[in-house]
Amino acid sequence: MSSRKSISKVVSVDEQAYKQDGAREGHPDIVDETPEFRATVEMEIQAKVDANHPDGIVDTSDDRIYGATLAQEERIRAREEELERISEQAVVGRQEGRAERTRAAVEEACQNRRTNVRDDPREKLERAVVGEINRQAQRLAEDVAGGYTRAVIAKRIASRVLEGVELFEAVMATKEEMLHEAGTIVPIGRLEEIRRGEVSVDGRVIDLWEPSSTSIQQVGLIEDETGRTKFTIWSKSRQTMVCKGERVRFRAAAKNWYNGRCSIALTRWSEIVFPERGQWWE
Repeated sequence: MSSRKSISKVVSVDEQAYKQDGAREGHPDIVDETPEFRATVEMEIQAKVDANHPDGIVDTSDDRIYGATLAQEERIRAREEELERISEQAVVGRQEGRAERTRAAVEEACQNRRTNVRDDPREKLERAVVGEINRQAQRLAEDVAGGYTRAVIAKRIASRVLEGVELFEAVMATKEEMLHEAGTIVPIGRLEEIRRGEVSVDGRVIDLWEPSSTSIQQVGLIEDETGRTKFTIWSKSRQTMVCKGERVRFRAAAKNWYNGRCSIALTRWSEIVFPERGQWWE
């Protein structure tokens, strides 16, 4: 019996506090002595400032960075975007793109060379026509000095024949094309027709005379079987002196016009070749 009484008398602390509060509310003479905590004026002002400041606004959304203010988060986001742009530029930047384009161009050029080697237009023509094309190509290789082999010239002629052009016209068109290409020896009689500003000629010096200026090294006439023209060698070009009666080849000579007539001038970019020099000891 005693144990049951002791258990029944046990009352929780919360129940006691509730009963005390009820008793105080019902009794007018009982005063609550629990201290009340109030914020000072400075604390209230500082709280308002912190609550209204952008850096102090708390955002609990999933997109926010935990523990970072807005200003800090903006700097972090900006840095991440900058690193992403740098990474993209490293992958598809100008240098990488140029390397890709260069490799593609090289591969295409190699493919074209292989195709050109395999695809000879002469294989699609009759044997008699091919024989005549080869003869004409050999003649052009001897007449037009430009470093072209007979095979290259023959392929050009054969390509035109396959397009339906008559053989004679194909030969003449190929010759005309070669004459207007850089490095080809041009007949002196056709200098006026050439569409380039620099030409190469092969002929013999038939006359030399005294230069009219110290800026001119030599001046004279050069002639081949098609015609003759005046040539001027400038002193600044520092070219080798030529002699009267000597065969010379002028490469990359500049075309000039005076009183409606075409002449050539040798500059520092020009070259003089002497085909007959040195043959006396061979």
